[in-house]
Amino acid sequence: MTFFGTLRGWFLTGLIVSIPIFLTAYLTWLIVGVIDGYVASLLPDNLNPQNYVPFRLPGFGIIIGALLIILTGAIARGFVGRWLVRLGENMVNRLPVVRSVYGATKQIMETVMASQSDAFREAVLIEYPRRGIWAIGFVTGKTRGEVQNMSSEELVNVFVPTTPNPTSGFLLFFPRDELITLDMKVEEAVKMVVSGGIVTPDDPRVDRKAKALNPSKAKAGKKKPKKG
Repeated sequence: MTFFGTLRGWFLTGLIVSIPIFLTAYLTWLIVGVIDGYVASLLPDNLNPQNYVPFRLPGFGIIIGALLIILTGAIARGFVGRWLVRLGENMVNRLPVVRSVYGATKQIMETVMASQSDAFREAVLIEYPRRGIWAIGFVTGKTRGEVQNMSSEELVNVFVPTTPNPTSGFLLFFPRDELITLDMKVEEAVKMVVSGGIVTPDDPRVDRKAKALNPSKAKAGKKKPKKG
């Protein structure tokens, strides 16, 4: 390899290593700054720690926000707190649009934060949008209510994210036996979706044969043993 080829390899390696580090640090700094600025605007001047030091205190907004959330949770668990929460919910339920947003948000948070929740703990492979085309989805729970009662099979809620923004996607209801459970972690599956397939995790089943996506082709490719 030539000298310039070696330099080019070092440069590309440096880009691969340094860009994720600097981008993560930059985005973290921006998010912390936005939170600090928002919290500082809500605090009185005499309670703002930034006014007592000649330099910036990054992260004080996150700390104050976490303390407020902890304090709110402690109050909400008490008798007076539960009474105030019920009173507030009764007032919100009287507002046509606000009650829908509040109810949906509360139900989602209670489901995701529950210790027994199986939401987004399983990455699966599904045939979507048609047979022969595959997509990665995330199981968000068992289908219940009218949707499940309309089917004779056991259905599962599957969220299929879009690339490169995984926060948007489609909610699909699949029969459990039509899902292929992946061994990869949910975090690895999310990275694969966000990167558009550029970041592909290694197959953890190194000592096992992968399941064929098309069983008919897999059977056709097998040779029958010759009779002695």
